[in-house]
Amino acid sequence: MNTVATAGAKPAGAPHRALITLAVMLASIMQALDNTIANVALPRIQGSLSATQDQMAWVLTSYIIATAIMTPLSGWLAGQIGRKRVFLFSVVGFTVASALCGLAQSLPEIILARLLQGLCGAALIPMSQAVLLDINTPEQHPKAMAIWVMGVTVGPILGPALGGWLTENYDWRWVFYINVPFGILSFLGILAFMPETQLRRSRFDFFGFSALSLAIGALQLMLDRGQLRDWFSSTEIWIEAIVSGVAFYLFAVHTVTTAKPPFVSPALFKDRNFLAGSVFIFIIGVVLFATLALLPPLLQGPMNYPVVLTGLVTAPRGIGTLVAMVVVSRLMGKVDTRFIIAAGFGITAFSLWQMTGFYLQMDSSLVVWSGFAQGLGTGFVFVPLAAVTFATLSPRLRNEGTAVFSLIRNLGSSIGISVVETLLTRNAQVMHSRLAEQITPYGDMLQAHSPAALSTAHGLAMLNEGVSGQAAMIAYNNDFKLMMVLTLCVIPFIALLRSGRPRKDAGRVMIE
Repeated sequence: MNTVATAGAKPAGAPHRALITLAVMLASIMQALDNTIANVALPRIQGSLSATQDQMAWVLTSYIIATAIMTPLSGWLAGQIGRKRVFLFSVVGFTVASALCGLAQSLPEIILARLLQGLCGAALIPMSQAVLLDINTPEQHPKAMAIWVMGVTVGPILGPALGGWLTENYDWRWVFYINVPFGILSFLGILAFMPETQLRRSRFDFFGFSALSLAIGALQLMLDRGQLRDWFSSTEIWIEAIVSGVAFYLFAVHTVTTAKPPFVSPALFKDRNFLAGSVFIFIIGVVLFATLALLPPLLQGPMNYPVVLTGLVTAPRGIGTLVAMVVVSRLMGKVDTRFIIAAGFGITAFSLWQMTGFYLQMDSSLVVWSGFAQGLGTGFVFVPLAAVTFATLSPRLRNEGTAVFSLIRNLGSSIGISVVETLLTRNAQVMHSRLAEQITPYGDMLQAHSPAALSTAHGLAMLNEGVSGQAAMIAYNNDFKLMMVLTLCVIPFIALLRSGRPRKDAGRVMIE
C-alpha cells in the first residue's frame, strides 16, 4: 500500500490559500445565486419571448434537471482529468451559457442555454467544498466550511432581491449577464493559483450512471411539474414516478451487486458520519429552501410588498448566517459538535414557530427577526454539519462524497418546495371554502361594515379578495408549522453522529 499527498495540496500550508478560496467561492456564489435569481424575472422573460406559463416552467425545469444529473458525475470527472480542469471547464461553460441566456431571442434558445448552464454549473458547489477541505488542515475545517456555507446559503437568499432590482432598473437579460465578469475573475484565479489534484482513474460505470441519471431526472421532472399537472391525477406524473422508482431500484441493486467499481462507491455510506450527515442535509434542504420558496410569494402576494422591499426584509436571514459562521468557527473544537447542531435545529424551530404567527396586518419587524433567527439556526447546523460529515471520511472519497452531499441537499430542497407548495395550494382552497361558509348578510363583521356589499359585483369581489388573503395566510402558517414539527423531530437523531475527530490519514490519500 502506498501513500501520496492528498488532492495536490499541502493542507498544513497550502500556498495562495486565500486567493484559491476567493476564486472557488466566486464560482460557487455565482452558481448558487442562479438557483433563485431568474425566478423573479420569469414574467418579463415570458412577455419578451411570447411564451405561455407552461412553457416558461421549462426555463427553470431544464436547469434543475441538468444540475441534478450532472452533480454526481462531477466527482468521477475530478478523478479522471483532475479537479482543477473540471473547475475551469465548468466556470467557462457556465459563464458562456449565462451570456447565451441573456442573448436568447426565442424560448428554445433560452431553454437550451439554461440546460447548458445546469450541466456546467453542477460541479462548482461540490468541488468548491472539496477544495476548501483539502487546502485547510482538519483544525481549520470549521472556518473553511463556514465560508463555503456562506456561498451556498447567501446566494439563494440574495437572488430574488438582486434579480428583482436588475429586472426593474435594467432588463431581465442582466440577470444572466451579471455572471460574466464574476465568471472571468473566477477563471483567472483558479487558473493562476489552484494546484492540480492527484488523478484517480477508474472505470466508468455506464449502467450505474444511466440508472441514477434517469431516476433523478424523472424525479425532478415529477416534482417540478406535479403541481401544474395536479399530481397523480395526471398520467404524465404517474409515468415519471414509476420511471424514477424503477431506475432508483436498478441503481441500488447494481451498486451493491456489481463486481466492478460502481458509479457511487458504497464505502461512502459505510461511514456513519457521512450517512447521518446526508440525512440531516436532506432535512436542511427541505426546511431552508422551502422557506425561501414560500416567503417571497407571501410578501409580494397577500402582503403586497414590492420586489425590492421583499429583498430587504429577507436579507437579515443572510446576516444571521454570517453571525453563525463567526460564532461556530470559534466554538468548534471547544464544544461537542452535536450540541452545536442541536442548538441550531432548536433556533431554526423557534424561527418557524415565529412564522406560524404571521398575519396580514403585521409590520415587517416579525419577518426581519424570524428571518435573522432562521439564518442563525441554519448556520449553526450547516457549518458544523458540513465539517463533521467529512471528518471521518477518507480523503480519497472526498470528490465523490461532496458531489453526493450536494445532490442530496438539492433533492431535499426540490422535494420540500414541491410538498409545501402543494399543501399551500390545497390548504388555501380548503380554508377559503370554510371561511366563505361563515360569511352571511347577518354575520357580525358584515353588519359592522356594509351589509350592502353583497349586493354589488365590486363589493363581492372585494369581499372574496379579503377571504382569499386570509385563507392564503392560514395556509402559509400551516406550512411553517409543518416544517417546525419536522425540525423538532430530527433533533433526537443527532446522537447518531460521532464527535467528528479527524482521521489519522486526513492529510493523505490511501491508494491500494
